[in-house]
Amino acid sequence: MHKLVVLYPRPADPGHFRDYYVTNHLPLVTRMPGLLAWRYSFDVAATQGETPYFAIFEAEFADAAAMAAARESPEGQRVSADVANYATGGAIVLHYPVQDGTG
Repeated sequence: MHKLVVLYPRPADPGHFRDYYVTNHLPLVTRMPGLLAWRYSFDVAATQGETPYFAIFEAEFADAAAMAAARESPEGQRVSADVANYATGGAIVLHYPVQDGTG
């Protein structure tokens, strides 16, 4: 399993971000090939102090190659290009292989 995480700092217009993200951006995301699961939240909190993030998004792919193919696909390119339409605070994109815990 390979996970992609997007952290969004506070945008200039939180209302526009929420509306555009749900109405326009997420429908584009769901068309990405190889996407196994996805989730998001606007209720990001820090365990201590003020959170530096307004929203978070997580996507799961079978492996790093599937994630790369999805991001490079026409659908993935549309998703990347669309970020500028709502994320005026920027976006931090991380990805990593998931290690299962036991115990």
